[in-house]
Amino acid sequence: MTTALPGSPFLAYRGPDLYLEDVSLQALARTHGSPLYVYSRQAMLAALAPYQRALKGRQHLVCYAVKANSNIAVLQTFAQAGCGFDIVSSGELARVLAAGGDPAKVVFSGVGKTRAEMAEALQAGVKCFNVESTAELEVLSEVATGLKLTARISLRVNPDVDAGTHPYISTGLKGNKFGIAHELAVQTYLRAASLPGIEVVGIDCHIGSQITDTAPYLDALDRVLDLVEAIEAAGVRIHHLDLGGGLGITYTDETPPSAEVLIGLLLAKIDARGHGHREVMFEPGRSLVGNAGVLLTEVMFLKPGEHKNFCVVDAAMNDLMRPALYEAYMGIVNVQQRTEPAVLWDVVGPVCESGDWLGRDRALSTQPGDVLAVLSAGAYGMTMASNYNTRGRAAEVMVDGSQVWVIREREAVSDLFKQERLLQAT
Repeated sequence: MTTALPGSPFLAYRGPDLYLEDVSLQALARTHGSPLYVYSRQAMLAALAPYQRALKGRQHLVCYAVKANSNIAVLQTFAQAGCGFDIVSSGELARVLAAGGDPAKVVFSGVGKTRAEMAEALQAGVKCFNVESTAELEVLSEVATGLKLTARISLRVNPDVDAGTHPYISTGLKGNKFGIAHELAVQTYLRAASLPGIEVVGIDCHIGSQITDTAPYLDALDRVLDLVEAIEAAGVRIHHLDLGGGLGITYTDETPPSAEVLIGLLLAKIDARGHGHREVMFEPGRSLVGNAGVLLTEVMFLKPGEHKNFCVVDAAMNDLMRPALYEAYMGIVNVQQRTEPAVLWDVVGPVCESGDWLGRDRALSTQPGDVLAVLSAGAYGMTMASNYNTRGRAAEVMVDGSQVWVIREREAVSDLFKQERLLQAT
């Protein structure tokens, strides 16, 4: 009997054993060790498909947000599927190029681009810079003219729309560090159009992440289209609408709209307001990879207590920061179902911090030596990993049907300090 888990049809129990596509997760953990990130290639492509269906026949570009999961095999998967990329650093640009991505399909976002990063992106020939401040605009003009190149830009405008998500991943309110204030947008576009080395090509808006309702997107779009009309009335032409990303996924009981439904509503509003001739761009990240991955971790010790029961595993906050950083809920299951009654456990790691936990009060039937799977770990997992407590980062594996690739080797301890130097005697 096959029993699929919430969030991904590619993750299911076959009898007592949990499989991702046609690969046993228990077998992967035994072969490659733990902690271990495992991703489904088919799940990624299935998540991309509704974006592509909804945009068929329109001038468009889907730019995968590299920060969600930047492994070059993941980027290769999306590049081969025709995607562009949304980057926030020159390091991410280097990854995109290494994965075979087309720089002409890259948009460069982020509030703190350095001069060196601007120069690298200009020389690579990126499609567009999403500029987030007047100060950045002035510096980009200087860098571009110094290189005798032209920087194609859109301004990221802040529509002051509440996305209804966690404060740390809300980006569209006046109190957030992102974007240019709505009321300053027209004058900033006029300034951009007057600067040497700058070509205005679009407008950009991104209001947050893990959004599970269409209303904030539609509210933000109305404000963006109001701006487009005011900007063009002032004499500056806008070619594309970049509506960002942020669509949520199911971690527990969330019911986000499908990408197809969301984009259909947005396109209908764009058409109704007379803007259907413009290129439209989206920058999904989590919704493409979040439910395509799991983190496997071995149970080391069980510590029953008077007030709390602790299940100590070999993955930690350095491997997966989301629970410690956001108090995020991520499902946790045993990759081999047991018949013994479940007990409530706090699933914690070995890092020397009280904030080192992966899940609290989880009903699990488990014993030392079992392998647990932390679900929905394909986004903001490995990309946020660190070497805290001098712990090597996990290995990563990609599966496609029954095929398995190691797409990142596990870090050895010696790798962690090979750039460090002892003091020399004087």
